[in-house]
Amino acid sequence: MDSIWDISVKQGFDDEWLKDVIEYFKNKIPMNSAEFYKLAQDVRVNAFTISHITLLDVLKDLQNELTKAISQGLTLDDFKKNSKDILQRRGWTGPLPYKADNVYRTNIQTAYMVGRWKQMTDPAVIRHRKYWMYDAINDTRTRPTHLAMDGKVYPAEHPVWDQWYPPNGFRCRCSVISLTEEDVKRMGLDVDESMPVLAGTPLLPDKGFATNPGKAAWQPDLSKYPEGLRNAYLEKTGRKNGL
Repeated sequence: MDSIWDISVKQGFDDEWLKDVIEYFKNKIPMNSAEFYKLAQDVRVNAFTISHITLLDVLKDLQNELTKAISQGLTLDDFKKNSKDILQRRGWTGPLPYKADNVYRTNIQTAYMVGRWKQMTDPAVIRHRKYWMYDAINDTRTRPTHLAMDGKVYPAEHPVWDQWYPPNGFRCRCSVISLTEEDVKRMGLDVDESMPVLAGTPLLPDKGFATNPGKAAWQPDLSKYPEGLRNAYLEKTGRKNGL
């Protein structure tokens, strides 16, 4: 997987986009997985956990390591090495107790798409680029449901994006491309208005990923947050309650 810096260069994203990505990720609230999976799907976007890691200090260290990977463009191999060093300093011996590639890829892709959402929903941008297209990687590793979404175009404000905004599964590599009306016509694309179906049944993302991490990150519904998490989030982000 490309580093966040490689992505920003390829996609032509500016420094403000990278700042948004870093801000989002460093403000996530660390918690153990038992607490994490009690949360609603959209609330989990602003929390951070790693399976089999229960100590809060270790979770904070690993979150900081991922933040460093985002801000400095560190690779998966860098993350594996640095994570192992962190755990060894804490007395851990043997292999990593979690799938480092899953942790790295899913967290990096989520941060990337959260920053992308903020960029694409800027009023000046969405006024001109009011259509979004789902873009899956077409290879043997792509899940059939994600492949079925590839190339589908919907208005940017269509409810489909509340469910099918990537990542839509662990290690998901899908993304969303914003289009102008001229792009849609030039490329001969059809704009869908109905929710997607596959073989006559609703087309759904992987379990636990039917949400929009971008909207949940920047427009959180704090009424869904447990009090402790809500207070920690408000303190960390400097936001006022209810905003």
